[in-house]
Amino acid sequence: MNTFIVADPNKCIGCRTCEIACVVAHSDKNIFTSESSEIEFYPRLSVVKTAQVSAPIQCRQCEDAPCANVCPNKSITNKNGVVYIDRSTCVGCKTCLMACPLGAIELVPEFNEGEKVVQQGLKVVEDGKLCFKDRMVGNKCDLCISREKGPACVEICPTKALNIVQSDDLDISVREKRKKRASELSSMKVK
Repeated sequence: MNTFIVADPNKCIGCRTCEIACVVAHSDKNIFTSESSEIEFYPRLSVVKTAQVSAPIQCRQCEDAPCANVCPNKSITNKNGVVYIDRSTCVGCKTCLMACPLGAIELVPEFNEGEKVVQQGLKVVEDGKLCFKDRMVGNKCDLCISREKGPACVEICPTKALNIVQSDDLDISVREKRKKRASELSSMKVK
């Protein structure tokens, strides 16, 4: 079973620190010393707030990932238990966005060494000029796969609202729920 991150909305205060940690973890430069126009601020999770609750929404690393199943280029694969988007082969078709039941994928501009990558051949009119269109690619949580300490959002959350869930945790949780339910059922009087 794939590992994933789950948020406890009772602990989340909507501070968006997790979003910043995500951007820092996936950035090649220090976003705190860069000009705001130079920052590629595209977190791989999104904090959703309502009047009653706030919590980050991010990929649950589905076992039979709908996004991977519909990707025409096979750019989304399961890499060591992480549902991963290969940005080099992603064509930005949006099929994965439509298939994701959580809305945990979005399209973002592709960057190379701080510069936006453009699509060859496709042009748009911007400010009255004909220019190449930005190359857009899928963006979603990859559990900070290349980060030694694991997901930055979990590490940095000030209220510990984010937790990593692994298959062992689920097995124990399911067993505990079954025992509790069995105990409740056995204590009921049969009429």
